[in-house]
Amino acid sequence: MLTAVEQTITLHRPTATPAPKTGAERWSVDAIEALFNLPFPELMHQAQTVHRENFDPTRVEFATLLSVKTGGCAEDCGYCPQAARYDTGVEASKLMEPAEVLAAAKLAQAAGATRFCMGAAWRSPKERDIEKVAELIRTVKALGLETCATLGMLEDGQAQTLQSAGLDYYNHNLDSAPDFYSDIISTRQYQDRLDTLARVRSAGVKVCCGGIVGMGETRRQRAGLVAELANLTPYPESVPINNLVKVEGTPLADNKDLADLDPFEFVRTIAVARITMPTARVRLSAGRQQMGDAVQALCFLAGANSIFYGDKLLVTGNPDTDADLKLLERLGMTRAAPQAA
Repeated sequence: MLTAVEQTITLHRPTATPAPKTGAERWSVDAIEALFNLPFPELMHQAQTVHRENFDPTRVEFATLLSVKTGGCAEDCGYCPQAARYDTGVEASKLMEPAEVLAAAKLAQAAGATRFCMGAAWRSPKERDIEKVAELIRTVKALGLETCATLGMLEDGQAQTLQSAGLDYYNHNLDSAPDFYSDIISTRQYQDRLDTLARVRSAGVKVCCGGIVGMGETRRQRAGLVAELANLTPYPESVPINNLVKVEGTPLADNKDLADLDPFEFVRTIAVARITMPTARVRLSAGRQQMGDAVQALCFLAGANSIFYGDKLLVTGNPDTDADLKLLERLGMTRAAPQAA
């Protein structure tokens, strides 16, 4: 005969998401840090919920990044192998010709890329440079690809010239939280970056803007970076999250006390970016080659839905195209179509 036994059942209630502020500051650093501090399963659940409300979680955008002008930059960014002052083995080159860029864009398109990004290692381009890049934009745009450029700081009128040529996105990363910025860069101010983003917006060009983690910043400073991005009005349409690649000869690579970022902390950063910028494309950028498939899969679960596709990211390594396709196949995921204009 069975005997009834009283048993206490404890229900596990989900941890509440910190509410964003209203007005100009939608997200405070405190609220974003609270997201970072959530138990990992709860953070992932909340990020997945937001992601599914705005995107098909099985589809990933493919973008290709080509360095159209490499090396020789006058800046002193502590992570960058293209800075002229560092001995990294990167040789300065002239701006590529339209025919060379067209050939590269055709290859990227044939491989499945829907967005073609062109990067030039300038602190700020001259007017003659802008006119030449405008020609490259028209060349790529004629293929039906989305176009993106990252050329450094822009002056008044330059973003409008690029927009008139057909530029869809301009990339200009904030890199870090404001209170960490001077630790890695001294040749430009944080406000310089914000000013360029404002010029891009006023020209009607979409913004691609993110940052780099793993440079020695604290978790709160990572929260500060996300807060700066999420509180832009509007927040960026594309948010590349880079994991520091230590290139020999750069100050951050030469800093032997700088430990690699915990992979789960990187995944947390992706999840927090997704929650605070629900409709943005959150892109896995530099550092994917070091992550491995399992961490990349966690990033997709956390809300990443865009990757740079190809074997090189400016001058650093990137997983090759076959590896990316095989990973998506193993995960039952597919490439996404380009966003509507």
